[in-house]
Amino acid sequence: MKIGFIGLGKMGGNMVERLLQNGHEVVVFDRSQAGIDLAAAKGAIASTSLEDLTSKLPGRKVVWLMVPSGAPVDENISGLSQLMQKGDIIIDGGNSYWKDTVSRGKILLEKGIHFVDCGTSGGIWGLKNGYCLMSGGVEEAVSYIQPIFKSLAPEGGYTYCGTSGAGHYVKMVHNGIEYGMMQSFAEGFEIMETSPFNLDVKQVASAWRHGSVVQSWLLDLAVKAFEEDPGLKDIKGYVEDSGEGRWTIQAAIDQNVPAHVITSSLYARFESRQTDSFAMKVLAALRNQFGGHRVIKDERKKEN
Repeated sequence: MKIGFIGLGKMGGNMVERLLQNGHEVVVFDRSQAGIDLAAAKGAIASTSLEDLTSKLPGRKVVWLMVPSGAPVDENISGLSQLMQKGDIIIDGGNSYWKDTVSRGKILLEKGIHFVDCGTSGGIWGLKNGYCLMSGGVEEAVSYIQPIFKSLAPEGGYTYCGTSGAGHYVKMVHNGIEYGMMQSFAEGFEIMETSPFNLDVKQVASAWRHGSVVQSWLLDLAVKAFEEDPGLKDIKGYVEDSGEGRWTIQAAIDQNVPAHVITSSLYARFESRQTDSFAMKVLAALRNQFGGHRVIKDERKKEN
């Protein structure tokens, strides 16, 4: 199948390479010429603009977007919608908010253009292992692009979730669950790291990979991280979030679903970004006020 592909970052570039390895023709475009040149060196067809990209796609056009959520998605859809015809297909493989996806799908369908949302998981390892794909949209359009999904996903790693927005909704929940799993591992490893037994957390994690109930790919990655940086001395404990955890929690609120672990995991990430939490200062002050408990003075203030 011949497909257009926009967005050649860490995920997008590897996805293009996997498609090429599976015999697809891929016309690529990116804001970075270096990304285009790298993909072209691996066999992709370079393009200089959205107009150039679509002109190189025959018959029923299919274009995959792998760009950041929000404005970049809207900008590309706006441009492509002027260049594509009734029956053509735009795929959003990024982490867009599912409600935005539903709105975009309705607008494009009025023009006769199909909008398929495809939650994509697999990270930088997807080139080798394949990507787990979760799609939503009009079933006929999704069926038409099955060859793409089969090439990108490993055996059993693809599912059609339902109408427009369903794929991004499922990927949102997937990432929310990921927050909770990662937080649980993080807390467990810290408990062991601070135990009275001088435990080798890498050794323990390695053993857990074989026959343990908690064996998982995340555990494999933890072992790899411990091997590369024992004690994680070169890493600052500052953790970002890219939005999906917040959206999952909002969905839980809207649907009256208690989501204690995912919510707590997001707040833990917020806490990691505070070098001197005012909330913790309030807690220390209150304990001192009602019980006379010791407070530790901030020596940095004396130096100023």
